[in-house]
Amino acid sequence: MSTTLSLCLVLHAVAFPQAESDPSDVIAPGAKLEKVWGDGSFTEGGALDRDGSILFSDIGNRIMRFDPKTGKTMVFREPSGRANGMIFDSRGRLIVAEGANLGGGRRVSITETDGTVRTLADNYDGKRFNSPNDVAVDRRGRVYVSDPRYVGSEPRELDFEGVFLIDFQGYVVPLVTTAEKPNGLVLSPDEKTLFISDNGPRRRALIAADLGLNGKISRTRVIHDFGSERGIDGMTVTTDGRIVAAAGSRDKAGVLILSADGKILVTIRIPEDPANVEFGGDDGKTLYICAGKSLYRVKTTMTGYRVWPPLKK
Repeated sequence: MSTTLSLCLVLHAVAFPQAESDPSDVIAPGAKLEKVWGDGSFTEGGALDRDGSILFSDIGNRIMRFDPKTGKTMVFREPSGRANGMIFDSRGRLIVAEGANLGGGRRVSITETDGTVRTLADNYDGKRFNSPNDVAVDRRGRVYVSDPRYVGSEPRELDFEGVFLIDFQGYVVPLVTTAEKPNGLVLSPDEKTLFISDNGPRRRALIAADLGLNGKISRTRVIHDFGSERGIDGMTVTTDGRIVAAAGSRDKAGVLILSADGKILVTIRIPEDPANVEFGGDDGKTLYICAGKSLYRVKTTMTGYRVWPPLKK
């Protein structure tokens, strides 16, 4: 049985700028925030599978699958290589950022449609990744990965925490994003902009960068500065280009809806610190939220953008 919680929508006036949109523009009439699972150690990721189920990471070293048809949550893969962010590419393959620490793969893996798991990339210029954190994909099949280091006792081989572009053959190219500690990544629906959350020691910010046809970036700029507050962790986008992001902590924990130029429009309060978000449902309007030890969902008026599976008409 899922636990139904009161949906708390607030217009934050301290850490986040005052919201300007009416929350009813975002949340479906009468919708309630539901806690559909709460037995994790720390939930992350979030990826919609072909059958409508949601895969998500329980970073204790397993990937879980929530089936909205039955309401049951089962183990999908264990161990997971300490899976963090994940996404399906345009061919229906699961792309996973596997982190560091005990049992961590420190790689970007692909789970093929037949269930075979293989390494797409695990190093740049012969040096192992720090701890792949989040992934994004474009329609051509290229993968973008953030590679900070938050935890893990293994010696670091790279002297920077960066964002990389991985092409179809696994060739790795560093991207100059200006982020000191990149975390969440997402592409705009037209694939002309890459958004990067920076949780560095000197700046908590949302960065936007122009994306060229070759996958390279240019004109990086900060579109929202969170100051000393916890900035964005994971994020996704809507079909009309709004950014939906997990941010804040404790009494300021919430999901932010931002415009493409970084203006906060609405804040949806969450009872646990949110880590990532993903849209699901046949119509792409159900927002799933990985937060604390749990997985939540709420019906919205927004439609999530994704390269796969195709939205049903």
